[in-house]
Amino acid sequence: MSGQTAPVPASASPPHFRQFIVKVHGRCNLACRYCYLYEGPDHTWRTRPAAASPEVLARTAQRIAEHARTHGLTTVSLVLHGGEPLLAGADTLARFTDDVRARVPAGCTVQASVQTNGTLLTERRVAVLDRHGIRIGISLDGGLPAHNARRLDHAGRPSWPAAVRGARLVAERFPRSYAGILTVVDATLDPVQTYESLLELRPPALDLLLPDGNWSAPPPQWAGARHGSWLCVVFDRWWTAGRRETRVRLFEECLALLLGLPAATESLGLAPFDALVVETDGTIEQVDSLKSAYEGASRTGLDVFRHAFDEALGHPGVAARQAGAASLAQQCRACPLLDVCGGGHYAHRYRAGHGFRNPSVYCADLQIFIRHVAGRLARDAGSARPVLVPSEGGTP
Repeated sequence: MSGQTAPVPASASPPHFRQFIVKVHGRCNLACRYCYLYEGPDHTWRTRPAAASPEVLARTAQRIAEHARTHGLTTVSLVLHGGEPLLAGADTLARFTDDVRARVPAGCTVQASVQTNGTLLTERRVAVLDRHGIRIGISLDGGLPAHNARRLDHAGRPSWPAAVRGARLVAERFPRSYAGILTVVDATLDPVQTYESLLELRPPALDLLLPDGNWSAPPPQWAGARHGSWLCVVFDRWWTAGRRETRVRLFEECLALLLGLPAATESLGLAPFDALVVETDGTIEQVDSLKSAYEGASRTGLDVFRHAFDEALGHPGVAARQAGAASLAQQCRACPLLDVCGGGHYAHRYRAGHGFRNPSVYCADLQIFIRHVAGRLARDAGSARPVLVPSEGGTP
C-alpha cells in the first residue's frame, strides 16, 4: 500500500495525547484556491456531516476528560477547528469548551483556542469567545490585500476586507484573546514586506508554515530551496529588530533546539507529536496535514463512541510520529542536524510507493534555514541579545 508506515518499536509510543483538535464544523465559507483540505487528494470531508452534533461534542468532551484523568494531565490544549469553526456559532464553541472544562479532573487546565479565517469575527462573537476564555488564532497569507488574493469566498469575492476587520477588532478590543496569526509561506512574496505587513495587525505570535507538499506532489515554488532562503531573510529581520516585536514560533523553537532546550513543533525536533483530531462525525484521526498525501492518509478506524483515545496511541501512523529518530530514513539519522530538524514535517516526507520513511521534501530548505540560524546564534554569542525560547501555549 502506498501509505504503509514502517513498523517502529512499541516502546517508542509516548503515554498520552495533549492536544485535541476538534472539528466543530466541516465546511468553510471560503474557497481558497490552494486549500489542501478541499482541493487536495482526500475527499472524505464530503461524506461527513457539515457540523458536529451535540452527541459527538458531548462524547468528545467525555473522552478528553477520560484521557486527562487516566494520565494525570495538568494541562490539555483544545483547538476548535474546521472548515471554518465559527460557522458552528460562537455559542456552540463556548458551550463545548465549558463542557470540557467541567468534565476534566480538578487541577487540569484546558487551554482553548479557535483557528479561524477571521471573516466571521464580530463584536458579539468575539465577546462570547473572550468571556469563555477561548483565544483566537487567525489564518492569513499576509497583511496586505495582494497577499490574500487567493483567499476568496464561494462567489469569487475577496475575503480580505472582512478578515482584516476581524483581525483588527481582536487586536484593538480583545487583545487578551488574541493568540496570533498563522501564515503559510509564499516564496513569491517579498519576505520582509510580508512579515512587516503582518506586524501591522499586532499579533502576539506568528506561526510560519511551509506549504504542504511531498515528493510525489511537490509544493509550489519548490525549486532552488526558495522557502529556506525566504525564512532566512525574515529571521534576520526578526532577530535584528532590537526588541521582540512578536513571537515567531518556528524561529524560537529552532533557537531552543540549537541550544539543547526542549521544544515541540510539527516542523522541527524529535519530540513526540501529541495531537489528534476528532472529525464532525466523531471519527478519531491523525492531523489534517496528512490529507495532502493521499486519500485516507489520516484515518485510524477509531471513533469517540467506541474507542478511548488511548487506542489511537497504538495506531502505526501515530506510533511512527512519536518514535523520534527510529521512524526516520537512514539519511536523516546520519545527518548532523538531526536533533534540530527531526526529519521535518511528517506529511512532507511522503513518496507514493514508499510511504513516509523519507527525508522531507524541504530537506534542502531546512538545512539552509537551520544552518543560517545557528550561524547567527554563534556570531551573537556573548552579546547582550536575549534568546527567546517558546513558552507553553503561547502560539496560535
